[in-house]
Amino acid sequence: MKEQIYFGTYTKKTSQGIYHAFLDTDTAQVSTPQVAITVENPTYLTITDQTLLTVAKEGPLGGIAAYELADDSYVLTDDALVAGPNPCYVAFDKKRSLVYTANYHKGQIDVYRLNNDKTLTLCDSVVQTGYGPRKEQDGSHVHYTDLTPDGRLVVVDLGNDTVSTYDISAEGKLAPVSILKTKAGLGPRHLVFAPDKKTAYLVGELSSTVSVLDYDLTTGAFHLLQTVSTIPDDWTEHNGAAAIRISNDGRFVYVSNRGHNSLAVFEVLDGELKLIQHLTTHGDFPRDFALDPTERFILVANQNTDNATLYTRDQETGLLACCQKDISLPEGVCVYFK
Repeated sequence: MKEQIYFGTYTKKTSQGIYHAFLDTDTAQVSTPQVAITVENPTYLTITDQTLLTVAKEGPLGGIAAYELADDSYVLTDDALVAGPNPCYVAFDKKRSLVYTANYHKGQIDVYRLNNDKTLTLCDSVVQTGYGPRKEQDGSHVHYTDLTPDGRLVVVDLGNDTVSTYDISAEGKLAPVSILKTKAGLGPRHLVFAPDKKTAYLVGELSSTVSVLDYDLTTGAFHLLQTVSTIPDDWTEHNGAAAIRISNDGRFVYVSNRGHNSLAVFEVLDGELKLIQHLTTHGDFPRDFALDPTERFILVANQNTDNATLYTRDQETGLLACCQKDISLPEGVCVYFK
């Protein structure tokens, strides 16, 4: 079986935009990624039905763009670009036909409607405030905006050490519900929910940690249960935890480490995380990775060394083994299986 993969990239050196490849699950090999869409700095993307939504940049303008996928072609249907830096995350709400973006540099959440003709209309913008004790926390740095299992918006802010919950109206307006203040300097980046819909796992970029959170479906509030390190105790050099993923059965959580250049594998035991494996990503600065639809593989993008690495995954033990490295991918920062 061949699975489609899209890669988001930076375009600071040789990359031309969004790349496309295939994973052959029978041979456990990824084809050489090829340019699919020429666009500046498409650092995060998502796909809904036949529409690809991506972060985009055009000179001094930053925002998002929508492309229609049809017959191996990519047609730009609209973009929403304004003066200033582009967002770092984009998510789609199929029920409401809304798009949510996180802008790290502006500390801003934007909500767009994806109209029937695949054009984009801005519905709401919210600017968060605050700061933390680390030099990277000079102000709000919103890094993640996505849905909770019960249809609220959860916002992770690396700059002010918060995880915020918002209600969303049918018109795409946000209303604050609850704020979890993490430990100072944690630098939260991304979050994933477990299948039980009330447990979440929060990766702390600046602290190289992952935290277990309890989510109250009634109030929309998060509560901290546990925090563990994503790097070995004897690692003293710089590290920034990055992406976090969870298996569909909720038994295993995976985190990438930029600096230690590894994947950390955790098993969920009695509601707590237990580290069971560290393994190299065979490259530098693994910014993102993803499980394939069969969950038999994990694919990692190493930004600084322009390569991707493929692992086989034991679905019973959660453990990984490298099966292909040095897949040529310029400035890879996002991995998405269609």
